[in-house]
Amino acid sequence: GVFAYVLNYYRTGKLHCPADVCGPLFEEELAFWGIDETDVEPCCWMTYRQHRDAEEALDIFEAPDLLTGEPPPDGDDDDLAAKRLGIEDVGATAEGKGGRWRRLQPRVWALFEDPYSSRAARFIAFASLFFILVSITTFCLETHEAFNTIINKTEQVINGTETVLQYEIETDPALTYVEGVCVVWFTFEFLVRVVFSPNKLEFIKNLLNIIDFVAILPFYLEVGLSGLSSKAAKDVLGFLRVVRFVRILRIFKLTRHFVGLRVLGHTLRASTNEFLLLIIFLALGVLIFATMIYYAERVGAQPNDPSASEHTQFKNIPIGFWWAVVTMTTLGYGDMYPRTWSGMLVGALCALAGVLTIAMPVPVIVNNFGMYYSLAMAKQKLPRKRKKHIPPAPQASSPTFCKTDLNMACNSTQGDICLGKDNQLMEHNRSSGRTPL
Repeated sequence: GVFAYVLNYYRTGKLHCPADVCGPLFEEELAFWGIDETDVEPCCWMTYRQHRDAEEALDIFEAPDLLTGEPPPDGDDDDLAAKRLGIEDVGATAEGKGGRWRRLQPRVWALFEDPYSSRAARFIAFASLFFILVSITTFCLETHEAFNTIINKTEQVINGTETVLQYEIETDPALTYVEGVCVVWFTFEFLVRVVFSPNKLEFIKNLLNIIDFVAILPFYLEVGLSGLSSKAAKDVLGFLRVVRFVRILRIFKLTRHFVGLRVLGHTLRASTNEFLLLIIFLALGVLIFATMIYYAERVGAQPNDPSASEHTQFKNIPIGFWWAVVTMTTLGYGDMYPRTWSGMLVGALCALAGVLTIAMPVPVIVNNFGMYYSLAMAKQKLPRKRKKHIPPAPQASSPTFCKTDLNMACNSTQGDICLGKDNQLMEHNRSSGRTPL
């Protein structure tokens, strides 16, 4: 079936790709016939490169235990698991303290990093998930009125009789104790992962680890400064209470346990260009329609009102930016709306343009999510192989014996005669029963 496309290339000089053939198989066929992949027609280039994009995406989900939930098999796959965790000398038999550390480090690292490496790792993963949910719940309950008490701290000014009213909100101590227990667990988990990490630099650069550290630090600073009564200490405490919102970022730690969240993250990363395109479209529409609504609403203004402040709410173009954003995203808060027939016409055009503008880049993002999700599910359902098949070394009579020399393949569209190494390839092709045209 693939040879029909090769034959058509020799006849017409145009190389097309079959849509129902695996990409690597077509690549191997092109390499066998000595055809350069750059001869692929533009209409088929994306189809030809589709399998390469899939292979790059599969590299992201290369950790099968995180997806399948299966315990790692015994035997030869221990070295593979060690390489996946970043430790290649897991099987070292060195004696002494160094040997014990080499044996202990990968086990502890897998215990806290790979939730499906063992039953103990699953227990730790469930414990971490439990503390994350408790911490987020505590963070939300701290803002509820039932857990906040208003304390009157009214003080009289020393240099006069004036009384200054001062109130302070005090959170229920029970929530503080619960948060303290969660922070102790997060601190223990973070320190263990730091100590047993095989690559300290990569660990520090990881965004999730930075979020862990930033979410843990304010709690200890609050505890250390709570006993101080100086004004500077109170200002720092006020700042730390504002920084508490960082704790909500712990929800991103769930990406280690749920495949769907990882797929969403990789989709957003792969769709950066589409998001930028969406922002550019939206910014152009906002600028155009804000200008149009400003001049459209000034139609029919009273002569004694040159600024049209009484006639319309669109007193200037920057105010119209907010209306254009709300209208193009189809929110329609109703705080600003056109009052003239010309303004209503502009508003209708703005709403229609917003629907079309937002809808254009969305299918690309949806396709990216579908691709990543299907690859993740394929990784999850693909049975693990005990021993990977390794093909034997190519023999002299094999058509792949000179595959490394195919980078000097000739262009058949120009009718040139292949010389040198390509003649060797033709001899091997004849010996294997396949004669290229």
